[in-house]
Amino acid sequence: MRCRLQMPFQRKFKISLLLLLLLALLVHLVMDFALPTTHRPCGCDTKASKAMGVLSGSPMPASPKKLSLRILQDFSGSNGSLEKSSQPQRAGLQLRAGEPGVQQQHEEWNAGWTKGSKLAALFEHPLYNIAVPEVTEKDKLFIINPTEKFSLRSSGSDEWVSSSKAETVLPTGKTAYDTYPTWLKFHIGINRYELYPRRDPLLPTLLRDLATQRIISSVQKSGGTQLKLIMTFPNYGQALFKPIKQTRDQETPIDFFYFSDFERHNAEIAAFHLDRILDFRRIPPVSGRLVNITKEIWDITTDKKLAKTFFISPAGNVCFYGECSYYCSTEHALCGKPDQLEGSMAVLLPDKTLAKRHSWRSPWRRSYHKSKKAEWELNPNYCAQVRETPPYDRGHRLLDLIDMTILDFLMGNMDRHHYETFEKFGNDTFLLHLDNGRGFGTHSRDELSILAPLQQCCSIKKSTYLRLQLLATQPYRLSDVLREALAADPLAPVLAEPHLQALDRRLGKVLVAVGHCLARAARQEEVLVDDVGSGV
Repeated sequence: MRCRLQMPFQRKFKISLLLLLLLALLVHLVMDFALPTTHRPCGCDTKASKAMGVLSGSPMPASPKKLSLRILQDFSGSNGSLEKSSQPQRAGLQLRAGEPGVQQQHEEWNAGWTKGSKLAALFEHPLYNIAVPEVTEKDKLFIINPTEKFSLRSSGSDEWVSSSKAETVLPTGKTAYDTYPTWLKFHIGINRYELYPRRDPLLPTLLRDLATQRIISSVQKSGGTQLKLIMTFPNYGQALFKPIKQTRDQETPIDFFYFSDFERHNAEIAAFHLDRILDFRRIPPVSGRLVNITKEIWDITTDKKLAKTFFISPAGNVCFYGECSYYCSTEHALCGKPDQLEGSMAVLLPDKTLAKRHSWRSPWRRSYHKSKKAEWELNPNYCAQVRETPPYDRGHRLLDLIDMTILDFLMGNMDRHHYETFEKFGNDTFLLHLDNGRGFGTHSRDELSILAPLQQCCSIKKSTYLRLQLLATQPYRLSDVLREALAADPLAPVLAEPHLQALDRRLGKVLVAVGHCLARAARQEEVLVDDVGSGV
C-alpha cells in the first residue's frame, strides 16, 4: 500500500523538477536576447585574443609559432672578411614581393595588431603609406636565379643544403623561393629604396629565428673597439651578438668621452625599432636573446684566442672577455648568471663579396680627440662647404644624412663617424644606419651638438618633418609607440622608463630647431624639401 502511494508522488516530483529546469533555461534565453550587446558580460575578445596568441598591447602575435620579437646591429666598415661565411652557397636570389604565400603571411602580420594599439594606428596613418617608387630589375640588390632552391638535409634535420644536393621536384604549389631560409629572403628583398618594406611579412619569422635558432658556431668579430661575436645557425644564417655591458638603469658617467663609452646591447634593439617607427627602415632587424655561455659559445667556438679567455669567477659564474681595444680584460669580463648572458642578435647584411658596400666618412665626424675640435664645431657656415662637395651637392644624400642625425639625437648617439651604402646603387640610395650601440647611454642630458647638420643646413625632408610632428601628438606619442614595440622583445623591458620619456623631450627640441629655420627662411620650401607631393 505504501509503495503504491509513493509512486504518484515520485512522478509529480520529477515532473516539477523538469519544469523548473525548463523555466530557468527559458529565462536565460530571454535575458540573452533582451540585453544590449554592449552590456553582455562576455570575455569573447579576450578569449579570441588568447586563442590567436596575441599579447595585450602588442602589435604582433605572441604564440610560439608566430611570436614577433624585435630589433638592431653593429657593422663597421672593416668587417667584410668576417661576413664571408654568411655567403649563401650558390643560392638563387628572388625578390619577396608577389611571391606565393606572402599575402597569407601579410594577413597574419596584420592579425597580430591588437585593438587600441597606438603602433598599429601609426602604421595605418597616410604618412606611413606613401608609395615607394616602382622597383625595377636594376633597383634590386641581386640578380635572380628562380630555379635555385634549398632543401632540408634530412627529414629529421634542420640543416639546409643548396640545390646541388636537394631533390629536383618541389612540393605541389611551391616555388624555389619557398625553400629559401628567412635570412636569405631578407637579403634578396633589399632594393635601392629600402632595406625592408613597411609591413614585411618576413620580420616575425626572422626575429623569432634570431631569438631561438640553434647556434652551431660562435667566433669573435675582429676589429672594433669592444667584444662582439659572429654566431652561425644551421641554415647558414648568421647574426652579430653584442653582450650586455650595462644594466637598464645605468647612465654613462658624465666624465666619459663619447669614444670610450660602452656599447649597449639594448641600444641596438631599441634603435632598430625607433628607426622603423621613424619610417627610415635602414637598420637590419635585431632581437634580444639569452645565450648559454657554456653550450652556445665556450663548447662550440673554434676561435682559439677567444677560448683562452674563459674562466669561472669566484662566485661560480662562467665568464670570458675576448680580445679588443676597450674593456677586454679580466676586470671587464662578461659573466653569466651562472652561464646565462643576455645580448642583442642582429641579422648580418649580405657578404661584401656578393654586395659591396661603400664606407663614407661623415662630414660631421667628431675629432675623436680629448681636446681638439672638428671643423664643423668651429665654422658656423660649414654646411655651405658640404653642399658644394660630392655626393652632397645633388640628390637627397644630405637630406638622408640629416635623417640619420635626427635618429642619433633622439637616442643620444655621438659615435657616428662613418656610414655605408650599397655600391651597386651609386649615390642614389639610402644610408645604412649601422652600429648604434652607443645610443641610449644618458637620459638626463641632451647633446644638442648632434643636431649640427640640421641646425647649420636648415633643411629636412617634408615627410620626416610631418612624421615628427605626428609623433609629438598624444595619439601617436613617440615614447608610447616605442614602448609598445619593445614590449614584445624576449629581453623586455628593453629601455628604462626615463629613456622613453627623454625621447619626447628630444623630439620637441628637434621640432624647435626646425621652427627656428622656418622663421629665418624666406620661403618654407627652402627648409621643408617636398618628397611627398600634394597627396599628404
